[in-house]
Amino acid sequence: MATKEQVVIVVGAGPSGLATAACLNSLSIPNIVLEREDCFASLWKKYSYDRLHLHLAKQFCQLPLKPFPTTYPTYVSRDQFLRYLDDYVSHFNICPLYQRSVESAQYDEAAEEWIVKARNLGSSDPEQMEEYSSKCLVVATGETTDAFIPQLEGLNTYLGEVIHSTRYKNGKSYENKNVLVVGSGNSGMEIAFDLSNYGAKTSIAVRSPLHILSRGMANMGLVLLKYVSLNAVDSLLLMLSKLWYGGDLSRYGIKRPEEGPFTMKVKYGKYPVIDIGTYQKIKSGEIQVVPAVASLGGNDVVFEDGKSYPFDAIIFATGFKRSTNKWLQECVRTGEQFTVKP
Repeated sequence: MATKEQVVIVVGAGPSGLATAACLNSLSIPNIVLEREDCFASLWKKYSYDRLHLHLAKQFCQLPLKPFPTTYPTYVSRDQFLRYLDDYVSHFNICPLYQRSVESAQYDEAAEEWIVKARNLGSSDPEQMEEYSSKCLVVATGETTDAFIPQLEGLNTYLGEVIHSTRYKNGKSYENKNVLVVGSGNSGMEIAFDLSNYGAKTSIAVRSPLHILSRGMANMGLVLLKYVSLNAVDSLLLMLSKLWYGGDLSRYGIKRPEEGPFTMKVKYGKYPVIDIGTYQKIKSGEIQVVPAVASLGGNDVVFEDGKSYPFDAIIFATGFKRSTNKWLQECVRTGEQFTVKP
């Protein structure tokens, strides 16, 4: 197995990986991008729903060295973002190696370089390993690696349709059906909104406290963070949220966290919900909020408050599990000593 040498290896061809490669190419630094899927930005191209837009204004979401076209709206659609990425990849001559599943990345102390082993899933022998080496390794696999569905009691006995949010496109096939969305992050809230627009009888399971902000509030907060403290921004956003959405949301099955919206993101990685109309549908009763799921059986879902209801379909917007811990070995320097931790 011949080792292919590079200055930098980038694992992942999502927006972060593409941005890294663009910056390296602009400086003429040799690099290689390894991507598990058969395309770049696979989450956007293959695993996102039709109505998806960037939740933040475009100036907060553009990649380095190339802004969005001035003709693009403030909130960029999925199709517009993909056209932007296509142009970005072409402009910076980014050529990822696709269908490379990284199996291990280990730092060689003696050679002072990273050794990365990957399977070529597109070859005649997908078990055969390819080996790459580099002085620098960039992990750009992000927070959205492997779709996660919790193993709830009775899930394997449930008779209705079960999908992860990455398989949801739109609500056309769910008209007049009872549909439960499990997960109240931004994807879950927007999918519930989309289902309701298509005439589905929509419920959403809300397990944890959450913050709700309008797009304007979120964008204002990001600007203010450049000038004032995080706590001050959180206090302002919380005040505005209460003024706009109401101080007590518990009547609708929603509780706010004790800590502020940006603090929750920094400390726990939990994003505030950027409202695109879901809250009004919850308030009007078009979307029902239910507690966390306790168990399933037949067509019924039992919730933590003991109540149960029948559903034709369940869409799990329950996020992802990172795969980095499966293959990345951390190298830690203490003085002149290196310690490699699996």
